[in-house]
Amino acid sequence: MAGGDTRAESVRAGVGEVAEQAAVILVHDAARPLIPDDVIERVLAPLSESWDGAVPGLPVADTVKRVRGDEIVETLDRSELVAVQTPQAFAADVLRTALGGGVAGASDCAALVEAAGGRVRVVPGDRQLLKVTSAEDLALVEGWLSS
Repeated sequence: MAGGDTRAESVRAGVGEVAEQAAVILVHDAARPLIPDDVIERVLAPLSESWDGAVPGLPVADTVKRVRGDEIVETLDRSELVAVQTPQAFAADVLRTALGGGVAGASDCAALVEAAGGRVRVVPGDRQLLKVTSAEDLALVEGWLSS
């Protein structure tokens, strides 16, 4: 199966390969090579509590600023912010419906489900779900695996 031109289009193609009778679909970024088992359990649990989806997230430690050009225009309240990770879990029918609409600009599947009116819960993430995007990230993951 070939991926799409965007992340969301690749997810749409992958979900198209999932059996119709599947009740739940987990979406995970290959750039996050480590997946602690307890995170999978945490994202699945809210689906049995009538949530449409669940995502792991970590509190944002740094101060976050909104900028335009090079000017700071706002300091965001980080107590209300989390950095979202994968795997993300969804009721299969909800994710399929969300992927049926426009997907341009969606940064993750939760954004699509939210835009379609779905309720997504955040659960505790894990620092080992690091997204490997640099040589330094790769070295950190290699260190975790060797210890």
